Amino acid sequence: MKIIFMGRKKYAAELIEWTLSQGVEIAAVVTDSHFPNSPTAQKASELRIPIISMEEAENILYEPDHQIDLIISYLFWKKIKEPLISGPSYGCINFHPALLPEWRGTAGYNMAILNKLPRWGATAHYVDSGIDTGSIIRTFKFNFDYRMETAASLEKKTQEIQVELYKSVLLDAISQGRLASVKQNAKQGRYITRVEMEEMKEIDLIKDDIDLKIRAFWFPPYNGAFIEVEGKKYTLINDFILKQLMNKDSTANVVTSERNLVKN
Repeated sequence: MKIIFMGRKKYAAELIEWTLSQGVEIAAVVTDSHFPNSPTAQKASELRIPIISMEEAENILYEPDHQIDLIISYLFWKKIKEPLISGPSYGCINFHPALLPEWRGTAGYNMAILNKLPRWGATAHYVDSGIDTGSIIRTFKFNFDYRMETAASLEKKTQEIQVELYKSVLLDAISQGRLASVKQNAKQGRYITRVEMEEMKEIDLIKDDIDLKIRAFWFPPYNGAFIEVEGKKYTLINDFILKQLMNKDSTANVVTSERNLVKN
């Protein structure tokens, strides 16, 4: 099987190597190579896999004899369009770090905590012309306790299970080709834009559960839940996060307070 791999972050980098170990040919990688420390770009270079732009990938699929069987999208940040969607013989599969159709777009980890959900997971689905609206191939779920999570810690747990989901789906694609899938109900679920996610971060000191919101948006190095003072935004942290950040070998006493401020 011959694929084009589109993705970013260390999880995608690790999966490139695993994919090759399964006898799959990766014709090219599309990633965030404009960042000098991109782990996916570094891994592709190390393995001598061509790194191309999205436009170059589209040009490959426009060729009538391209021989690309599958497009993989793993944490890819751009909207995928034709001919990448229907050009490959086995389609284009995206791995979404949230449950579909309930949570499309961004802010999945944040919403899982804010809504005090008991379960979370990752979804493999075919890409269509919408965003996270394509037919669902498979979902892996796990139980979690929102009282003991931040967005950052929930991301780690989600990516661990999403890596297993990727391996499961790809092994089936190698042996079966295009996989069975179930069409999503377009009227179900919620789509959250990045702008909406940023707006959610502002804390209402009267209405919000402040500790819950601080944990829900704690995802360094990005700005977290904030208050605004004289036009300046300040990310809030709490004792729960301070204890996580504390050096376990430190002998210093921890001075706690109800709220702590970090200027954005």
